[in-house]
Amino acid sequence: MREIQIAFFDIDGTLVDMDWKKMTETMRQTLITLHEKGILLVIATGRPPFRVPVFEGVSFDAYMTFNGSYCYDSRGILIHSHAIPSADAEKIVRNAARIHHPCVAAGRDRLVCNGADQNLIDYFAISKQTLKKSDDFDSFLEKEEVYQIMCGCVREEYDSVLKGVKGAEITAWWPRAVDIIPKGSGKNIGVEKILSFFHLSRDQAIAFGDGGNDIPMLKSVGMGVAMGNSTDEVRNAASYVCPSVKEEGITQFFRELNIL
Repeated sequence: MREIQIAFFDIDGTLVDMDWKKMTETMRQTLITLHEKGILLVIATGRPPFRVPVFEGVSFDAYMTFNGSYCYDSRGILIHSHAIPSADAEKIVRNAARIHHPCVAAGRDRLVCNGADQNLIDYFAISKQTLKKSDDFDSFLEKEEVYQIMCGCVREEYDSVLKGVKGAEITAWWPRAVDIIPKGSGKNIGVEKILSFFHLSRDQAIAFGDGGNDIPMLKSVGMGVAMGNSTDEVRNAASYVCPSVKEEGITQFFRELNIL
């Protein structure tokens, strides 16, 4: 494997513990040191751009948001953009309503929702977010580019939510809710676009993740690392497994590589 030049990091359950909901000082210092050594740092998250947290003193070189559907560099230069077709977005919302599930639709600059059930409330609480019903939900779907739709459904309901939908697919990292993204999207596509932007190869890249939506990313880099708090499915998809986020697994892994 070539020398690591770029590192991709999921946020929830990877950089930030789900219970603590904040980055540890050890993790923060690790990222600062990696950047000082010339390694490019990339956030790779299902969150929208405006909900990506700022970590004091840490400089990221690029951001992969909406599970790879909207990517940009530290200057705000757009690297990749892929929205859900509007007709499919409207169909997804109708399908979800038939099985009594509200939805949250995410554009580049804001979220709108047509209601909130306990699954959605709990899902957004993971990242310390709250939901409020939007008056302009329907017009938002018609007029704005929708990059992701969140719905509080379980695996047995996936087919019902996507019935008749051709331009979108489901990715999930939590058992009671899903992120619905453009067909042919995913964190692997985000990796591909960002590597191309920086003129780097997959062999020069490392990625860390813990959820099902991280699997495509872990498979698309030279060194895909699953967190110790990952499910077996994620562990099996990765090339390596490091200790959990609570155990400072990322820091330990870079020390084993003699990078720290």
